Amino acid sequence: MRGHPRRTITTAALIAASTLLSGCSGLQASSSDAELTVSTTTAIIADLVEQVGGDRVDATSIVPHHGDPHSYEPSPGDAAKVTEADIVFSNGLLLEEPGIMKMVHTNAQKSAPKIEIAEKLEEYGGTVMKLEEDLGLDVLWLGWAVEGEVAGDGSQVRTTATKLDGPGELRVYLTDTLGKPKVYVDSADGLDEADSFTLPPEAHTHVNWAFSEPGTYRLTVGGQTETLDGKTAEIGTGTFTFTVGDDTEAPEGTSVLDGGHADVALNAETGKVYVRADDDKSGEPARLAADGVVLNVPDRAKAAVPKEEPYSFLGKAGDPLWVLPQAVIGKHVHGDMDPHAWADVANAGAYVRRIEAELIKADPEGKATYEKNAAVYLKTLGALDEEVAKKLATVPEQNRKLITTHDAFGYLAKAYGMEIAGFVVPVPNQEPSAAEVEELGNTIREKKVPSVFLEPNLAARADVLRRVAEDEGVGICTIYGDSFDDKVDDYVSMMRHNATELAKCLGEDAR
Repeated sequence: MRGHPRRTITTAALIAASTLLSGCSGLQASSSDAELTVSTTTAIIADLVEQVGGDRVDATSIVPHHGDPHSYEPSPGDAAKVTEADIVFSNGLLLEEPGIMKMVHTNAQKSAPKIEIAEKLEEYGGTVMKLEEDLGLDVLWLGWAVEGEVAGDGSQVRTTATKLDGPGELRVYLTDTLGKPKVYVDSADGLDEADSFTLPPEAHTHVNWAFSEPGTYRLTVGGQTETLDGKTAEIGTGTFTFTVGDDTEAPEGTSVLDGGHADVALNAETGKVYVRADDDKSGEPARLAADGVVLNVPDRAKAAVPKEEPYSFLGKAGDPLWVLPQAVIGKHVHGDMDPHAWADVANAGAYVRRIEAELIKADPEGKATYEKNAAVYLKTLGALDEEVAKKLATVPEQNRKLITTHDAFGYLAKAYGMEIAGFVVPVPNQEPSAAEVEELGNTIREKKVPSVFLEPNLAARADVLRRVAEDEGVGICTIYGDSFDDKVDDYVSMMRHNATELAKCLGEDAR
């Protein structure tokens, strides 16, 4: 069953890294017969490029197998490879960690086309959909966002905390996939240019907001654009009010946000600073003037400073702390649209058609080869699409619910009649409470989920999900999202595995 109409899919360290990459499919060393040297951001895209390019291309991936494009930090070796590329393919839609794209724009030849495939996917017969995020937190889920376009490839917007009035200290930090904090703002030693971070245009990121004392805080932030050639321009300031603790009253005449998903937002075009909040009625984000809204941090957000040394910047271990959590662990910058479009096999066909067109532009003499290879592979994808749909059609209606470690399967669910029941990750640097563990168990029981799914490259994140699944006696299965591994190293194998695993783990006899 598909959710849309059927479509026809017509140094020593660097040496070691190079050796490792050369042993992976899609990451081979340069071929002397290749007409084009191609750099891609992910191994999935590298595989698609190789299917179309054949022997005429030498494709390498920046993010290695087992890597996460949302958080991978490129190395000098990655930059060196990009400088040799005749063309660079990325996914776009803010899938890639901003540092990857900055590295591409900084190091790639000016003459090399830089193609963000999914940005024009619909022109090649694909579909894109909005990214839906809802963890059901019982406190406000507050991030940072940049809206509005900025001229220049690789340009970014820097947001800086310039002033804080309040009874205690504010720390804004991100917890990476290994559980280590990266501090963006720390008022304890005063605020200066270091209390800042950058985001690409139209991007959003999750962070933790930690307050040391109850009371009212007023945080002033300012923004500036930054281009790759070092030029900057100021674009606006604004002040946001936080009420921390249940006994702190909001200023008269203001509205209070104490739940749902919201961002401290800066518009790079207008210079305005505001709160962007989800509107349940319209489904579109509401933009609220900073001076008219209060961001509430209630006592139910109260925690304690972790005992681990990396968190000592928050205060003495065990001291009280009021925290609006990052919720999604790891560095995860994204936009409004879901970038994981390849999870629908029909969309993979659109990727292939775009790659075919761009390779022909870069290498007109290879036109016949690219057209032939693309036609053959599109037939393979058409058969794969039918195979995936047929396998997933065997899953009983009541079992068509996915609980995963990562919100990467919306396209798969829509295309093949599944439902995203939730992506479950722990709140960073906090042990889940007994109530939270119980709630997850209740969700699994109420939805009668036969199995949960872990991505191999993100499995380390999912201790809570694994433990609760074991307690509830449900299956723990694997599903591939953003990355290959040593067992699955091409797109067809990945989607075939996913369909087989879903059919088996959600089937009639799964429990």
